[in-house]
Amino acid sequence: MRTLDEQETTVIFEKLFKFVGNNLKNIVENPAYEATSQDPTPGRYCFRLQKNRVYYASESLVKRATNISKDKLVSLGIQIGKFTHHGSFHLTIHSLALLAPNAKHKVWLKPTSEMSFLYGNAVLKAHLGRITEDINAGDGVVVYSMSDIPLGFGVATKSTKDVRKSDPQVMVVIHQGDIGEYLRMEDEL
Repeated sequence: MRTLDEQETTVIFEKLFKFVGNNLKNIVENPAYEATSQDPTPGRYCFRLQKNRVYYASESLVKRATNISKDKLVSLGIQIGKFTHHGSFHLTIHSLALLAPNAKHKVWLKPTSEMSFLYGNAVLKAHLGRITEDINAGDGVVVYSMSDIPLGFGVATKSTKDVRKSDPQVMVVIHQGDIGEYLRMEDEL
């Protein structure tokens, strides 16, 4: 487990910024309150790299994890993504816990369309219940059910204005991750 270098940090922050915008500050400066801590001052959260996977954990947890050898450490905090062999960074479904409360762009699905998205399919205009304003093509989008339960995330293919005047069978959000992955890809997570 090690800290991220400058290039890795830049890649991760650019990816997170795509989804949360200026709310990235909330993620970086989030105070960490430990339940067992006697110290009333809050700690901080940090990003750590372990076996090409990036974790978001409190500094006190990271300190305690240094007692565990690298080959025995399986996970630490929230896994937000992983680096590929080619150096690109992909967010994993675990990052939904960070993205959902800080999301800048949101899409709500009709109840009849939720299962389609949870099986890994893209979101069509006919599946939309609501959509936030000011979405541009290429923006990161968090996908919710109509009862405000975060289901996953993806990338918008069209702006909000273009979506409103497009055909019902037009793809609106390209699927990148959903909570159905916990069942479909159980061995890989």
